[in-house]
Amino acid sequence: MTSVDQSAPIGVASETVLESLSDAVFTVDLQRRITYLNRSAENTLGTLRTQVLGHPCATVFRSSLCKNGCAIREALETGRPVINRQAVLLNSAGRPVPVAVSTSLLRAPDGSIVGGVETFRDLSESPAVADPLQEGTSPVHLVAASESMRDIMALLPQVATTDTTLLIQGETGTGKEVLARTVHDLSPRRAKPFVAVNCAALPDTLLESELFGYKAGAFTGAVKDKPGRFAAAEGGTVFLDEIGDISPSLQVRLLRVLQHKEYEPLGDARSVKANVRIITASNQDLAELVRQGAFRQDLFYRVNVLRLELPPLRQRREAIPSLAEHFIRKFNAAQGRKVSGLHRDAMRALLAYDFPGNIRELENVIERAFVFCAGNLIMPQHLPDELRIIDIPAVRATTLSQAVRNTEAQALVRALSRNDFNREAAARELGMHKSTFFKKVKALGIVLPEQDGRSSRKEPARRPLTRRSLKAV
Repeated sequence: MTSVDQSAPIGVASETVLESLSDAVFTVDLQRRITYLNRSAENTLGTLRTQVLGHPCATVFRSSLCKNGCAIREALETGRPVINRQAVLLNSAGRPVPVAVSTSLLRAPDGSIVGGVETFRDLSESPAVADPLQEGTSPVHLVAASESMRDIMALLPQVATTDTTLLIQGETGTGKEVLARTVHDLSPRRAKPFVAVNCAALPDTLLESELFGYKAGAFTGAVKDKPGRFAAAEGGTVFLDEIGDISPSLQVRLLRVLQHKEYEPLGDARSVKANVRIITASNQDLAELVRQGAFRQDLFYRVNVLRLELPPLRQRREAIPSLAEHFIRKFNAAQGRKVSGLHRDAMRALLAYDFPGNIRELENVIERAFVFCAGNLIMPQHLPDELRIIDIPAVRATTLSQAVRNTEAQALVRALSRNDFNREAAARELGMHKSTFFKKVKALGIVLPEQDGRSSRKEPARRPLTRRSLKAV
């Protein structure tokens, strides 16, 4: 370990005080190497001080401020303290923790600067950063185990501090609304409302009145004024989900809101100022919709100022165990159950499945398992058939050729599963001729469903491929 100058003026009495603080505290030398870490900092990081003393603080805290905007460096360079700056750091388990950071210079008894001191307060339990699972979705911090999600989490504090329009793109069920809520909860607007609108769920005429409100007499049945979602979110954030589904005429009105921060309620000739931040989301490629003429180019430029791309769950499988554990805790609390977890084979099936419905589908799978699980452990038989088909009953490989057969069978069945049991599509995915594919299936003793995926990709196979329909290979 690199030797460290431990001359920072922290005496026994001072250290006793620091150890009793609920806020995390650490000090660094002039090279920003850690010289002291209190107990609260150990707890937040999930590590021991003996493991980090002498290490550069950026390698220990892995904060969103470390690359650009390091508070310690700013204090050392300017001589001025940094107060209550929000950031996200990664603990030893790789999970992001929202924190409020303050720094100042650390001086020796003679007044010379020997380093810096930083305090950070864990905001995880703060109402402003409350678990968005209350809305029935998955908290972002649980899906941040992958590198791509860590990059997104590192950007959130900077994204949250601005009022610039944000576009979140990702497949259905990836957690776009949760990410939008997290941005709101980290922003200066967090004390004001977060109002979500699913643009695909309402017809155009109703969506317009929902967004902008209406005055009495604007249309038949409008007997009194009704404020819209923009008015309800005054001072806060409006989240427009599935913005790619709104009509061209409504796109024009939304463009005006983005350009001039004002709108007109139906039946009112006067404009109303909109003091809101707008976050939009879509599971469609908006740039492609622009090329097709289905989405206005000028509106696209307005909503695409900042963009975050949420990867599908199949590209961040390392998040599946944490998410599954979280949903188990959720349903235990809701149903008064004591399910302790998943059997190893059940977890293996989850990790092998592609989850086309992403996090939402995983939540539904765990909820379904609770229905069929009478004990305290979720077993493979408690999972839906489309997951259990991955659990191929390969015999114990005692020879090299047997191991090769097992691996081939796994590859064939997984390709079939991903392609809705379409034999030709599965063969193409594996890069083999369909006749070779059929020969392999027959040689390995795999019994296929009666209905080929070509018949209907919307209807499930009448007899799903299960472990019982596979012979041991």
